[in-house]
Amino acid sequence: MPAAPDASPGGHPAGGGQPGRRRATSLAELEHVAFELFEANGFEQTTVEDIATAAGIGRRTFFRYFPSKNDVPWGIFELELERMRARLKACPRDVQLMDAIRVALVDFNKVEPGQIPRHRRRMELILRVPALLAHSTLRLAAWREVVAEFVAERTGQRPDALAPQAIAHAVLGVAIAAYEQWLDDENAELGTLLDLAMRHLAAAFAPSEYPATPPAGTAAAVALEP
Repeated sequence: MPAAPDASPGGHPAGGGQPGRRRATSLAELEHVAFELFEANGFEQTTVEDIATAAGIGRRTFFRYFPSKNDVPWGIFELELERMRARLKACPRDVQLMDAIRVALVDFNKVEPGQIPRHRRRMELILRVPALLAHSTLRLAAWREVVAEFVAERTGQRPDALAPQAIAHAVLGVAIAAYEQWLDDENAELGTLLDLAMRHLAAAFAPSEYPATPPAGTAAAVALEP
């Protein structure tokens, strides 16, 4: 799940757009303008032209920052995804597989206190706006692939093998479940929910509970731990 930096609109005086509005000069500033419109008018009712006009930029300039309106809620997702990949890769090999993923997941979703209201709005859009669900599928597939790559490297398998894919899908489910509870409870702490949910998942994948070698007569299994 993405966490983009907060920013207020700023820059040089606009040549067009709303009176008094200064030109948006960065991705974060343009996102800020878009979120204001989404909150005021609704996501589906807000157009790219609306965002560009409010930001004091042209439609073509908008597309230099975002491929589409659907990409706005995802912020700097690709950069954050690379950070998660690097965080997993740097994890010492003596750290258990599911513990390593848990720590990386919590770190990936860490949000500064001042950004929490914005992040709540972001995740409300990503998880609860029907128009975004199909678009989100591609982003979440890329997120799962980072986890699958890590599991594959730890277990000596291909990323598209069953165990890496099963764990990646399960971790994503855990993250979404934690986010849903967080969105429903303003007093909840996101990091705590993610950590606890991952501990429940890790217990299910614990080698003592689910041995790598299945009983005779069952389908061949693969080790979840190196």
